[in-house]
Amino acid sequence: MLKQAKPTEIQYHTGLSKNIIKGAEYVVLPGDPHRCESIAKAFDPNAIFLADSREHKSYLAHFHGKNILVCSSGLGAPNMGITLEELAVIGLKYFLRIGTCGAIQPFIDLGDIVISTASVRLDGASKDYAPVEYPAVASFDFTLDMIEGAKKAKAPFHTGITASTDTFWQAQERYDSYTGHILRSKRGSTDEWRTLNVLNYEMESSALFVMASVMGLHAACICGVVAKRVESEKISLDTKKGAAKSNWEKVAVEGIYQSMKRRGMVK
Repeated sequence: MLKQAKPTEIQYHTGLSKNIIKGAEYVVLPGDPHRCESIAKAFDPNAIFLADSREHKSYLAHFHGKNILVCSSGLGAPNMGITLEELAVIGLKYFLRIGTCGAIQPFIDLGDIVISTASVRLDGASKDYAPVEYPAVASFDFTLDMIEGAKKAKAPFHTGITASTDTFWQAQERYDSYTGHILRSKRGSTDEWRTLNVLNYEMESSALFVMASVMGLHAACICGVVAKRVESEKISLDTKKGAAKSNWEKVAVEGIYQSMKRRGMVK
């Protein structure tokens, strides 16, 4: 029996309830709380602020006659797990992660969008929901909506497998950490993932995909490229604030519109 929260029941971490989200089925999940307002206003210039609790900041946008929730998840798979659990019990069905990533393939440029079709499970949280043999795959139809949205938005994009890690430095084989030390088992891992046609590194998609699949929900992930790892470990802040931000907002808006259209929610 699936748990459903009472309409007035405020969730402990997100500070949200069924009544507060006003029937929203779609939620956009940036990791960073500071991105929420901009994303919400890309859907609706009059989007309203809902709550600010821990790493979860939320807004409600009115979009083609329906409400869209924007709620930050915080960084990493454990936070994604908490967010997904609390939003599922208040009625959210479609989960779109928006984030940043580091590309590891030479044909992917700064500012491009990576639409993840599946993820390498390098996180720990998803293992509490399903054994390692269980695949971390995006929802097929919802991901196709994002692909169509990227085409409509005329945003440069790539589709494929993402490596989703728990650590930013070690598991992504970054040597610009405090010690600069990487375990022997991680050295050369980026070359190996590149050879296996993995496109990028990020830190939430594997948990999102596994949990959504287990729960019978719908999940997709789009990430803006802010580091081109074949050239440098450095993050381009100009790209993060500029091309990547512009592209992920346009793709999210167009992608969710395509999903709503496919489901007969808009004409």
